[in-house]
Amino acid sequence: MISFISWYILITFLGWLAFPLTYRLFSALSDRGYTLARSFGLLTWGYVFWLFTSLGITRNDIGGLLLGMIILGGLSAWAYFGQRQKEDNDDFPLSSSIFTWVKTNLRLIIATEILFFVAFALMAFFRSANPEIVGTEKPMELMFINSIMKSPTFPPHDSWLSGYAISYYYFGYVMTSMLAIFTGVPGTIAFNLMIALIFGLSAIGAYGILYNLLKKGQTPTTNLAFLGSSLLAPLFLLLVSNVEGFLEVLHRRGFFWNINSGGVATSRFWTWLDMQELSHPPAQPLGWIPERFWWWWRASRVVQDYDLNGTFRETIDEFPFFSYLLGDLHPHVLATPFLLLAIAVALNLYLGGWRGKTNLFFGQLHVNKAGFFVIALVLGGLAFLNTWDILVASALIVFSYALTRVGEEGWRWERIEDILLMGVPMTITAFVLYLPFYIGFDSQAGGIVPNFMYVTRGAHLWVMWGTLFVPLFLYLIYSWWMKIPARWGAGILIAFGILLVLIATMFALSLLALWLKPELVTLILDSQGRDVTAFVADSMTRRLLYIGGLLTLLALLIPSLSFIIGLGTQPRTDEPSLLPPQRTLGQDLVYYPSLFIFLLITLGVILILAPDFIYLRDQFGYRINTVFKFYYEAWILLSLATAYGTVVLLRNLRGAANNGFRVVIASALLIGLVYPAIGIVSKTNNFKPSAGYTLNDFNRVQRENPDEAAAILWLRTAPDGIIAEAQIITGSYTSYGRISAYTGLPTVLGWPGHESQWRDQSLQGSRLQDIATLYSTSDWVVAKSIIDRYDIRYIVVSNLERSTYRVNEGKFNRFLNLAFQQNSIIIYAVP
Repeated sequence: MISFISWYILITFLGWLAFPLTYRLFSALSDRGYTLARSFGLLTWGYVFWLFTSLGITRNDIGGLLLGMIILGGLSAWAYFGQRQKEDNDDFPLSSSIFTWVKTNLRLIIATEILFFVAFALMAFFRSANPEIVGTEKPMELMFINSIMKSPTFPPHDSWLSGYAISYYYFGYVMTSMLAIFTGVPGTIAFNLMIALIFGLSAIGAYGILYNLLKKGQTPTTNLAFLGSSLLAPLFLLLVSNVEGFLEVLHRRGFFWNINSGGVATSRFWTWLDMQELSHPPAQPLGWIPERFWWWWRASRVVQDYDLNGTFRETIDEFPFFSYLLGDLHPHVLATPFLLLAIAVALNLYLGGWRGKTNLFFGQLHVNKAGFFVIALVLGGLAFLNTWDILVASALIVFSYALTRVGEEGWRWERIEDILLMGVPMTITAFVLYLPFYIGFDSQAGGIVPNFMYVTRGAHLWVMWGTLFVPLFLYLIYSWWMKIPARWGAGILIAFGILLVLIATMFALSLLALWLKPELVTLILDSQGRDVTAFVADSMTRRLLYIGGLLTLLALLIPSLSFIIGLGTQPRTDEPSLLPPQRTLGQDLVYYPSLFIFLLITLGVILILAPDFIYLRDQFGYRINTVFKFYYEAWILLSLATAYGTVVLLRNLRGAANNGFRVVIASALLIGLVYPAIGIVSKTNNFKPSAGYTLNDFNRVQRENPDEAAAILWLRTAPDGIIAEAQIITGSYTSYGRISAYTGLPTVLGWPGHESQWRDQSLQGSRLQDIATLYSTSDWVVAKSIIDRYDIRYIVVSNLERSTYRVNEGKFNRFLNLAFQQNSIIIYAVP
């Protein structure tokens, strides 16, 4: 409880400290950045601290953290006292404007604070019922946190490859470590608190975006209604899930199964759906609640990929609630509130914020310098948090800027120039701001690869996206019915143009591979037992059989593009929806909230569509990771669009249409909330944790292995040094590397599989064999040479080492100091 309170006070203080800065910077938003202040404050504080520590100006300690906070406070003080603005021909300090804004927006402030506290507290409570940092990639994430906390300078050392720094997008773990160090919280508590904090920040981030879309330009009398309606954004983003949980209930109850007299169960529906465990008959006796071990895991593996020979290839299609249920503190989770911050940046830009001129060597940018710096800071931070997110964030910001230029001067070829003038300098500046990160970053990405075989079936697409697609389709139909200006011919042309570009890219990359790496192409063709002609023909045939998915996406993409072009070409036509167009900064310019929503839908659909044709090459060798990351980003975009569309329809439809829509949206919500409702109960064992409620996973370690826990505590207080502990070649997703993960001290080699994902595998050298030799050899000279080679200070010998190797302890007893011993575990120290 004390840890939770200390984090809540710290992040709330950061929010208020940063608010004067966001008030000035996000001037086009109705909330003036208040709902974003915590995320923006944490990002800015984290950036200053990381940069100064990386440059050697500060160290990774309380002093460095305080300096970073003072600089953040100085920026806010400059914004609070130094800026003056004009309103109604009066010139007055920004401080007076902030004071007035706070008085007139108390309801928003109170609603935001309640939402944040409730979201943060409930997720912390949920984590306290299952705080274990075991399984999946949790040990890796704990290792990052403790490694950073243990590193006196940056870049932080990699605890699973001694002598090297972390080669990963680790900014989120820096933020976690900053909060932990400042509040005196150990990494095993900080891990769970950070999950809860990200959930809370994402809740108010989504809430603020929808509120700003609804509230911009409206009268104060409608404020209360918007405060309530805006809750739909965090609901659709964080809680509503895909249809798989609902299918689990139907399957468990035996729906659509036929059992013959011999007791054999068959089902045409479940066989057709083809979703792994759901294709098998339900367990007897039938029930309502799924009881299969980790049944909730299947919701993140909805898309079923097969090669042309029918061999199954697992694909990941996570969505936010699954991530919080699983409890992995992975970069795509850590980046969520900051991707929402980037969306808010795009919205502020679209609504007329940061208007001004910035002269570049090769043109003029219609954004002032402060806005350009904020854009680069947020984009660069996203790349450092989760590099994948920079693609969608950059596209959203650049096209939002282009739409403001369309509102000013209409659709012209110069808009392409505007896109380049914004995109290129923005990307370069974002790169330069975070240059120390890129110097030591070794990405596994190997370019774009064509995807012929793997196509998402329409059935799987609707299981994954149905809870969002249904409201989105109804909103698009409503927009058409209300005659929102649309250019259908242009929309169809551009949509099929995007499709043709994807197809052309797929074939062009294939021809390039056939020319440059024919041996690789031959390997793929041989694995499928086909020549080039048969391979292409069978792949295209599969696409025709799975055409439902493509048709669904085109049905979303075409109207979205048509409305974007239509509204852009008629900027002064009133929008027949909940919200009238907005005039900003006293200009005779019109900004449609729905235009921004159509842009979100367009980008979200493209993210879903792209992995059917191309994917980013990595160590996995197929589209598993691209689907994972692109779908996750698409969920964030489409959930916001769904929430906005739902509010518009609920407030504008009348009579039978309104009643019908309420039934439809209630059904979609019911189906989408089945998964979190039963998933939470299942994951927490009906909220009956075996060892009581706690946020500290180390309590489990002490309970399950008190001797090892004592050794870890001793190492935390001992002088820093490299440790040796057991490791095996399949050492990913295992208990190996546990001492280094819990202490933050570097070991010779942690999880080999993951290290090879982060950097060149050759850097591991002979470490795996050397560790085995160190433990098993009886020759002290050989052992000493290994100790010297890796500068090992501590050698751990426990039951895990003894079960992994034939440990020869005689040489350690003769030549090393016995530094720690408790029952079965011994730590030897090199003199």
